[in-house]
Amino acid sequence: MGTIALDRPRSTHAAQAGSVSRMTAGDWNGLTDAEIMLRVRDGEDAGYDILIQKYRKPIINFMFRMVHNQGMAEELAQETFLRVYRSRQTYRAEAKFTTWLYRIATNLAVNHARDTKYERAAQNVYLDQPDPETGTTPDVADSTASIEENLVREERMKAIRQHVLALPERQRMAVLMHKYQGLDYKQIGEVLKLSESATKSLLFRAYQTLRETLKDFV
Repeated sequence: MGTIALDRPRSTHAAQAGSVSRMTAGDWNGLTDAEIMLRVRDGEDAGYDILIQKYRKPIINFMFRMVHNQGMAEELAQETFLRVYRSRQTYRAEAKFTTWLYRIATNLAVNHARDTKYERAAQNVYLDQPDPETGTTPDVADSTASIEENLVREERMKAIRQHVLALPERQRMAVLMHKYQGLDYKQIGEVLKLSESATKSLLFRAYQTLRETLKDFV
């Protein structure tokens, strides 16, 4: 996977540089993501680079599972970080940084899917395919498993992928954020603009549907 090369404007920060207390590399370690983003808002571009390094891979993986195309996932991830940078002056640490970040990413992915009228069922999609950088997958099968066991597992994972992608859009996004990105109910609700209880209900319905449709595989 190629690296994300982001070209960002420097002029506004250059004007502010004299008013910002510059931080050393070690100083960033004790800050939360929100605090780092606030520093970015105030002119510390080094903090922006730190956030890219931390969230580049998760956002690309999230985008891939949304748009099912590696090249487009990287482009949308790049656009996500560019929008983060362009929106730095209006950033407020009212929620977790990841909530704000995934809201931007989700909006981009949904708009892309709608604009391109993506046909999910026609694609060979692998939600759990090996990561291009690490070669690892979620729920990796035991390397000593028999051929029969591997075939059963492959059939099961294929069924799971197909049924997750067949969920209604909002349920699908919630499951992807919950299962694959590790976001909690509150964060998912903030991304989707739902209450925490509505998010729990949304995920309950999604997992209930999956349990029913996958009862022969799990």
